Amino acid sequence: MTRNIGLQVKVPKTECHDDLCPFHGTLSIRGKLVQGKVVSARAPKTIVVQQEFPRLDIKYKRYARSQSKLHAHRPQCIDVKEGDVVLTAECRPLSKSVSFVVVEVVS
Repeated sequence: MTRNIGLQVKVPKTECHDDLCPFHGTLSIRGKLVQGKVVSARAPKTIVVQQEFPRLDIKYKRYARSQSKLHAHRPQCIDVKEGDVVLTAECRPLSKSVSFVVVEVVS
């Protein structure tokens, strides 16, 4: 049984028994949505997502590329590899550094 999470995203085809899955578990999502590239997917349930954005350099009056990394929980029903672009949603803190969960693989 799949829950409605309140976002217009594709529902995963496979079903999982993960309590921390927003589709098949009890985890609710709230707040920010972050789209970024997966830099590391070595851990079994956690990935590292890198987000790039322009940052204004006031002294030179131009934009420079800046980046930040965040950790996100990967449910069992979503298959993610390094190099994929994913959409993550904010949730309650799951650990010291994880407060986001993967919702959809964009490409």
